[in-house]
Amino acid sequence: MTTETRTSGTSVRAQTQAAFQAGGQGLARLAQVVLAAVPGFVLPVGAAIFAGVVTAQFLQFYYPASLVALVAAAVAGSAVAAACVRRTADRTRLFLQRWYGVRLPAVYKPLPELELDARGHWWTGYSYHRSQTVAKYAQLVHWGLRDRTTRVEILWLLVNPFLVAALAGAVGLLLVLGTVFVLSGPVLGDGFGPMSPRMMSIALRLVFGTGMVLAGILLAPYAVRGYAEVARRVLDQDGRATHAQLTKRVAQLTETRADAVGSQAAELRRIERDLHDGAQARLVAIGMTLGTIEHLMETDQAAARELLSEARQSSARALQELRDLVRGIHPPVLAERGLGDAVRLLALDSALPTEVFVSLPDRLPAPVEAAAYFSISELLANAAKHSEADQVWVDILYRAGFLRVTVTDDGVGVADPSRGTGLRGIERRLGTFDGVLAIDSTSGGPTTITLELPCELSSPRTSTSFAKA
Repeated sequence: MTTETRTSGTSVRAQTQAAFQAGGQGLARLAQVVLAAVPGFVLPVGAAIFAGVVTAQFLQFYYPASLVALVAAAVAGSAVAAACVRRTADRTRLFLQRWYGVRLPAVYKPLPELELDARGHWWTGYSYHRSQTVAKYAQLVHWGLRDRTTRVEILWLLVNPFLVAALAGAVGLLLVLGTVFVLSGPVLGDGFGPMSPRMMSIALRLVFGTGMVLAGILLAPYAVRGYAEVARRVLDQDGRATHAQLTKRVAQLTETRADAVGSQAAELRRIERDLHDGAQARLVAIGMTLGTIEHLMETDQAAARELLSEARQSSARALQELRDLVRGIHPPVLAERGLGDAVRLLALDSALPTEVFVSLPDRLPAPVEAAAYFSISELLANAAKHSEADQVWVDILYRAGFLRVTVTDDGVGVADPSRGTGLRGIERRLGTFDGVLAIDSTSGGPTTITLELPCELSSPRTSTSFAKA
């Protein structure tokens, strides 16, 4: 026997042993699931049957006994089920955390306190009641039906028995039928030879029964995983993201991150180029001029004065270029006054008459302000260059957790992202913040471009203003 053959045999044995260990673990977990599901189903049903039977026997000579018995059964079953709701859900959450490391925290709405008014009535937060006990139970029922987590737990109490019956029933059926096939063969006696029909029947039963038992053992881990997946989807209503959705989200985040990194690198290259070709060159020239002035101070003061005047003008131009560069990186008015005033300044500098309407509760996060500002700047520049418009309107609103910016012009329309890089650049800029760009532009105009960015504000103070430039 070669080393390769021995290694292959050892690997097969190890895999087989691991499969049976997983199967045994799956059977143990499936048994725990069954035992945990039994009280949530058996106790309410048993209580309902007991209450119904006792009520029917007690009122057997009363005409509407059957109706009263049904009502009593429903009340008793509901009361016992309500007592089992949270316990069943907590038990399932414990299983998921212990077996798969999935934590499903339960967050409940606070239960309001009962209040006694001047008339002696109890206010539950929803209704008035004369009796404190009635008010307490009415408040509990109303709160349970309105609380999202409690409603999910009630749904799980209803789903859990049927899910367990389907999954554990399939595994149990294979195990039971397999065992029956193995044990139901004929007893050996006279006329049994190695190749006799009865011996062949016993062999087939053994093979078939053993196969069913093995199939039940190997199926148990998959049944437990299916149970855990359904439980997660039911109990985690706020976080039900399928694998496909998660994959798509990861791909989208990867793309937007790459765009953000690329945009940042391009911006750094632009800043470096502007400094090298603009302010840096002027400062070098000023330094050379000052060196010349130093040599001319003793020999030709008139020429030195002319060079000083040129150096002063060059320094003023260099300072202006530096200011323009800083304004292109992050405008001071945006940092100091916010998005509204910064866009009004853009409107004043725009080549087209521009009206700006701003309704913002408070300052936006700085990255969102910068993204919106430069996007609006690009849209105003596009309108001046390509739209042939006479008027532009900019509306900046904050509603329901979204910053919404609408830029409208009365130009020729037909704005298309595929015709240039400006609108695509805006899309990439907004994509970094999960924002969207919507374009409504038909031939002949008008053109309406809407930007939406999700963001949070720091205070509820509202400021609404209107400006025309």
